[in-house]
Amino acid sequence: MRTFNSSSNILINGKLFPHGVTPVLSPSPFAKWFKIHSFWFEIFFVPAIKGCSFASHKHLNDHAMSKQVKYDFRDTVALVTGAAQGMGLATAKAFGEAGASVVLADVNIGAVQAAADEIIKNGGKAIAVKCDVANEQQVKAMIEKTVATFGKLDVAYNNAGINTLEIEIADLSRTDYDRIISINQNGVWFCMQYEIRQMLKQSSGVIVNCSSLAGFVGARGRAAYSASKYAVIGMTKSAALEYAARGIRVNAVCPGMFETPMADFITDGNKAVLKEMTKAAPMGRLGQPEEIADAVLWLCSDGSSYVTGEALWVDGGFLSQ
Repeated sequence: MRTFNSSSNILINGKLFPHGVTPVLSPSPFAKWFKIHSFWFEIFFVPAIKGCSFASHKHLNDHAMSKQVKYDFRDTVALVTGAAQGMGLATAKAFGEAGASVVLADVNIGAVQAAADEIIKNGGKAIAVKCDVANEQQVKAMIEKTVATFGKLDVAYNNAGINTLEIEIADLSRTDYDRIISINQNGVWFCMQYEIRQMLKQSSGVIVNCSSLAGFVGARGRAAYSASKYAVIGMTKSAALEYAARGIRVNAVCPGMFETPMADFITDGNKAVLKEMTKAAPMGRLGQPEEIADAVLWLCSDGSSYVTGEALWVDGGFLSQ
């Protein structure tokens, strides 16, 4: 919460006026305006006088601005699936930088072990766990190892997911369909089941699931992917209702087009296609993985304590068109 010292004096026309005293200026339209609007003056102008600044449009498009937001996740255990690369890796690192004990899970154990080692090297606490979220027993073991290592589970970002190259629904094989559903949909279901069971023991917890803009609109050539992401939103909202009164919040993030290995995959590495997709975003650029991390950390923080059942668009304004 941003605060400011409302007891500050106000300097106007070279004179210092104590807080609560309406200054008497020379008769002018401004004097009358100030007397009427002194409350709004304090709310909007005093913070500026005390050093608040407003970013330019250029800076708003610079992700460095978001790094001014600092979270404190000390004494918090955070689990991130799909943590080997992209948005999952960026989020795991962000939790580590914020002081959390981080569990990085992925089928690529080498990559998450390297990421966990980096967090530890930087003074944090982390473990790597090999887990295929489509396998219920591996998910169960992942939660058990988390609790055995750190004693609890406070927040979880269920990020693991896959996509395919474009293929029309009539040509989509049962094998490809089942694989996408098993990871993107069933994987989130398995993770939520075991995460919630642990969180119920603690009477608290936060879960953030990774959906997509394809969970709001159809995606030509990606029927299975879109179906799985619609399902994630449905499960998120249902779980939020079921556990809201028991101290557990459940939300989702819905990324637009981000500069990640998955973006390279779905465009088959075609830079021209990627450039055209970039033009579709009102901000005129791709999102950065760290910007999803910022959204996830906010949803896991006390700053969003009254937010549950939300599917948060992080898309550069794409769906507002």
